[in-house]
Amino acid sequence: MIKAADMMIARRADTKARADFATWKMMAKLNGASALPAEAQTFLLNYKTLLDQMTETEATDATINRMYRSYYAEMGGKGTPPDVRAHPINPVADNVTAFKRPAPQRPKTKSGPQAKPRLPVALIFACLVVRYVGFRYFLR
Repeated sequence: MIKAADMMIARRADTKARADFATWKMMAKLNGASALPAEAQTFLLNYKTLLDQMTETEATDATINRMYRSYYAEMGGKGTPPDVRAHPINPVADNVTAFKRPAPQRPKTKSGPQAKPRLPVALIFACLVVRYVGFRYFLR
């Protein structure tokens, strides 16, 4: 039976192995493999020999699996490392949403029987003048 602590170690070891391999592979492509630690250079040499025997994806998986087992032991995992699923069983559906134009905005004024009648500007101005004259007349 696999304990939860061992499973956590396994996940961390797998994550670290995948990240380290990607980093080391990129450094090797950029001619920086000589700056890598001896352990990394050993794994890259094993990867290159595996490339001669199998496809790139198989060689990558095999190298990452070796690194994972090594890291699992270094991190204190006991026994054989449990299988950590690297890829989900079901393929991930595309979650990109297509761009859609927003719906055109409706006009703010309503037309028809529900529309409120608007007062003309001249009528409003005339009411203001009448009020002003009325106040002036009554305050005198």
